[in-house]
Amino acid sequence: MEELDDAEIERRVASVRDRMRPLEQDLAGLRGERDLLLTEQRRRRRLRERTDRADLKAAMRDGRYPTIGELVAASDSGALDDFVYNLKTGGEVRLGFAGARNQSLAFTDGVKIAQAADLAEAARLYAAGWELGSPGRPGVRVHFAGTRQERLVSADEVYARRGERDPG
Repeated sequence: MEELDDAEIERRVASVRDRMRPLEQDLAGLRGERDLLLTEQRRRRRLRERTDRADLKAAMRDGRYPTIGELVAASDSGALDDFVYNLKTGGEVRLGFAGARNQSLAFTDGVKIAQAADLAEAARLYAAGWELGSPGRPGVRVHFAGTRQERLVSADEVYARRGERDPG
């Protein structure tokens, strides 16, 4: 290469560019085709998610899934992670604080607070007359899966269903 003069190098660069042009056009066409297929995949996934969420909301309205309050009242054992929790709007949530490794439910007797890490402890507290929430703040602390966004919602707005959590 060192023996080539500048004009020869420029000629070779132009030659390589000329040979690349049809490949770049083909590649642009392939990228467009790929993007069209990816758009169709997203459209179908979103349609499935919307349909699944509407079906879930209908099932909650029909009473096929218990609220968290009903679950605690009817359970005497089990892990909180055995269930997937959804707000009445259909959005999936986890119980307790966003930074916590494990889900939990807060209970109060009006003065003290206790955390239940499983349904057995929740049932014991519930049977002892404790209510979901903290003093002066009834409800269930939830956070949206994968976020740090927390909310305190009424126990009749959180539904439980057996099953696996969505991976994404």
